[in-house]
Amino acid sequence: MRLFISFCLLFMSFHLFAQPAQEKLEQRKSELLKQIEMNEKQLQTQNQKARSVVDQILQQRNQIKLRQQLIEVNSKQAKILENEIYINHLAKRKMSRELDTLKADYASMIQKSYKSRSERSRAMFLLSSDSFLQAYKRSQYMKQYASFRKSQGEEIKIKAVELDKINLVLEKQKKAKEQIVAANEKEKKSLEKEKKEQEGLMASIKKNQKNISNEIKKQQKEVNKIEQEIKRMIAAAIAAENKKTGVKPEKAGGFGLTPEGKIVSKNFQQNQGKLPWPVKKGFISAPFGKYPHPVVKTLMKESNGVEITTEKGSEAYAIFEGVVMTIQMSSPINKYVYVRHGDFISIYKNIEKLHVKIGDKVKLGESLGVIHTNEFTGKTEMSFYILKNNVFLNPQQWISKM
Repeated sequence: MRLFISFCLLFMSFHLFAQPAQEKLEQRKSELLKQIEMNEKQLQTQNQKARSVVDQILQQRNQIKLRQQLIEVNSKQAKILENEIYINHLAKRKMSRELDTLKADYASMIQKSYKSRSERSRAMFLLSSDSFLQAYKRSQYMKQYASFRKSQGEEIKIKAVELDKINLVLEKQKKAKEQIVAANEKEKKSLEKEKKEQEGLMASIKKNQKNISNEIKKQQKEVNKIEQEIKRMIAAAIAAENKKTGVKPEKAGGFGLTPEGKIVSKNFQQNQGKLPWPVKKGFISAPFGKYPHPVVKTLMKESNGVEITTEKGSEAYAIFEGVVMTIQMSSPINKYVYVRHGDFISIYKNIEKLHVKIGDKVKLGESLGVIHTNEFTGKTEMSFYILKNNVFLNPQQWISKM
């Protein structure tokens, strides 16, 4: 009995754990498949455009990373199914033993009952009683015996149905595992193909190392110039806002917050790590901070924001309620939208068609505009920044699952 109770507890606890784990993995798998599909479209589009080898390598590298993550998720799902199959096999064996025991006991009972009927009839058994009380007891015994025999028959039927159910579950689990394993093998083949393509691209870089290094340095200078311009714009906007409200800032160079501004700022702070993505679909194509260039390791890259690659026609969305503080016109097709949230600012760079204007109050998730797609490279990218006053913050620490 103790062994049976322990087994039931193990079976229940495993299924309670396995179900939400499988659901989370399935959700993550769905996200990865969408990202892989989007990235594949980007690669196909960009391969037809005039794009640099560095961009190709970075895009391909991201595809490899996504593919590896998908393989890992598939492997975890297969492992959980394998454990479930093992637990259900144990349950099936136990149920089969119980069913065999019940059937043997029932057969023995039927055999004894048959012999009893052949040796002595029911009436003779009752009439041979020494007293009325004994006859009554014998009658009750016979009723109980018949009832028990019936209940044993019903229990055999129930156990047989339960065993059939376990067999069906096992069959489904085995098929699901086979499908996941087959999908994983397919992903591994795609991964090997992408790695070979990556090796070919890397080989082409070695032949033209100098020009590529110069290209990367030029891009970094442009990024630095843009970020300096952002700081200048913010400093001017903060000074103008403080002059307008007459509220003195707590720190030099920061916003002077009104009571309403303090509430918005506090709410923004409390949502660190839980803020939504500024795009519906996308992935980080360049992270925050300083790091070796992913292609030319001897060069360092540095960014105070993140680059998000998305689909053509995608829109930028406000990550929190706020006010459009300013709009910077880099070119007619490249605009920066600055949204203020108390003393926090979120910036959305590379917006082509604006849906807002300076002074507009925006809600969480409201569209700010359409992200520009480069017609030469086919890339749809948005630079995204978060600042507190004039200090850059790491968006990956503020946006959920970034």
